[in-house]
Amino acid sequence: MLKVGLTGGIGAGKSEVSRLLVEHGAVLIDADRIAREVVAPGTAGLAAVVDAFGEDVLAEDGSLDRPRLGSIVFADAEKLAVLNTIVHPLVGARSHELEEAAAEHSVVVHDVPLLAENGLAPLYDLVIVVDASPETQLDRLVRLRGMTEEDARARMAAQATRDKRLEIADVVIDNDVPLEALQRRVRDVWAELVRRARAASE
Repeated sequence: MLKVGLTGGIGAGKSEVSRLLVEHGAVLIDADRIAREVVAPGTAGLAAVVDAFGEDVLAEDGSLDRPRLGSIVFADAEKLAVLNTIVHPLVGARSHELEEAAAEHSVVVHDVPLLAENGLAPLYDLVIVVDASPETQLDRLVRLRGMTEEDARARMAAQATRDKRLEIADVVIDNDVPLEALQRRVRDVWAELVRRARAASE
């Protein structure tokens, strides 16, 4: 098994890269998706979030109002740290369960938005960073996700700097390029991951 950490700043296009890797045959463990699961209605995770931030972070149906919570924590580093201490251990435990269930010779890609921020690079055999300029990130967040520029800048500022992400990269995938160029780059990276997975199992 080859354990790959995949990260990138918000709006860098990491989700597109993870989708392409899955098309090639990767086993994807998506930390964001798991983070939603562990605070679903009825979970201990959601109860802990409500204890920490109050019932204002709940939607009318009892689910977590993620935009509301986001507007609170991304503007306050201390509150973001509180949220992380609740969610990250739950995500880590579930990710480990999914990894254990993967086949022996798999390329397991952990899609982890906050890999650099949380010092997680040593957990993986290889770290891939999807990179885009801050201007590209901001444009995608405002134009494609409908964020205000202020909200987009706050979320970008809450993450590691571009330089800090690149410092931990074993492989960088430039996503300031047309889709066809990105697809070619991902195909080349996949070939290298398969080669490494085979070498690790020999």
